[in-house]
Amino acid sequence: MPHRPAVVRHSHVGKPHALNSILEPRALIEMALLPASLPLLLQAPSGDGHPVLLLPGFLADEKSLIVLKMFLQSKGYEVHTWGMGRNVGFRSKHASALPQKIRHLHHVTGRKVSLVGWSLGGVFSMYGAESTLECVRSIITLGSPVSVDASGSQSPPAVKALYRLVSHRLGSSAHVMQPRAKALRERRRLAIPTSCLFSLGDGVVPPQEATIDGDPALHENIQVPGSHIGLGFNGIVLAIVADRLAQPEDNWQPFQPKGLLARIWNPSTASIQDEAQSSAN
Repeated sequence: MPHRPAVVRHSHVGKPHALNSILEPRALIEMALLPASLPLLLQAPSGDGHPVLLLPGFLADEKSLIVLKMFLQSKGYEVHTWGMGRNVGFRSKHASALPQKIRHLHHVTGRKVSLVGWSLGGVFSMYGAESTLECVRSIITLGSPVSVDASGSQSPPAVKALYRLVSHRLGSSAHVMQPRAKALRERRRLAIPTSCLFSLGDGVVPPQEATIDGDPALHENIQVPGSHIGLGFNGIVLAIVADRLAQPEDNWQPFQPKGLLARIWNPSTASIQDEAQSSAN
């Protein structure tokens, strides 16, 4: 078996580049261009019908997941959304209800559940999986702040101010310090296949926070193009999500694009595992 380089976080330091934050509204253009991705999406692999739970980002609700939901349903998955309305931060009611939701889906379907979380939804997916390991098949995060350092979030000031206004006056650090979030705070990685998709063009979550250190047999970071707000409408992202979900339950392999995706996925957006390998050589 070929040696796999260690999975490492991106080396970026500090906040997202200011220009990326200013240009986040380009997500509207990405949405408008989605029909052009139809050949890529048609070629994406179909699944085996196992349940997939989608989790929205901060201040978003189930409606924000409609494209992702319809696409994955077309690939044969039993797709569910979290059913808790708008995501207003790491609240106790969410922390209690999410593991119950995962266990319920596992019970009624008789199959393990894959979790796909966008932005803050990815943080919730890792939290929910920690207490339901026997019920979870895989985790996919889209621009999620899953590796915040002790110094705190490096998201733009406007994003942090909005979180304080809507969720907690002390900001996200107040929720990260909760006993229930200890594993997230300590960045313990679960023994579950985990794919963290991130973009260097993300104007909300910097790449060092959207990536993880981990075991190359189970964890990976995959760089994609685009904005933060547009991740759920990005054809390349959708195709990669389908590829990851189609991995056999007992034979997960790191991302290797095939077919049209291999031609579209620019080498400059290679996963940082490849960057680590290049550095080692």
